[in-house]
Amino acid sequence: MEQPDVLAEGLLDRDDRRAYSCLKQLEELSRRSAAAYPCFDRFAALLQSPSSYQRSRGIRLVAANARWDTAGRVEALLPALLAHIADEKPATARQCIQALPAVAEAKPALRPAILAALAAADPSGLPDSMRPLVQRDLRRAMREIASL
Repeated sequence: MEQPDVLAEGLLDRDDRRAYSCLKQLEELSRRSAAAYPCFDRFAALLQSPSSYQRSRGIRLVAANARWDTAGRVEALLPALLAHIADEKPATARQCIQALPAVAEAKPALRPAILAALAAADPSGLPDSMRPLVQRDLRRAMREIASL
């Protein structure tokens, strides 16, 4: 496995397979240790990317590293993270919704704000093909968080 900073740089690779491989390696590393946490600011910066793929990678890695955050970075980033519940790209919104239970588990004090944002989500403007999937994700995430 490459070093976390090399993998974090790879998240921006034009080759989607390489970028996805870097994402998977960083997620695995984040499950086992805080080794990727020093790259947190780079993950957080991806939330503002014009690329929905990069936004999704940032969301997933912020969530994966919430458990290692003792500096309050996740708390400071929460409004930007929750904004992606209504991301312009439904696939990115789904990635966000699915990642929020991990954040809620790592940061119990954020559970009320996360639940409120999920409850307030309005998927009515989504395409008919995506609306039921997002609605299911919302219900599942709220159930998971409520059971923590």
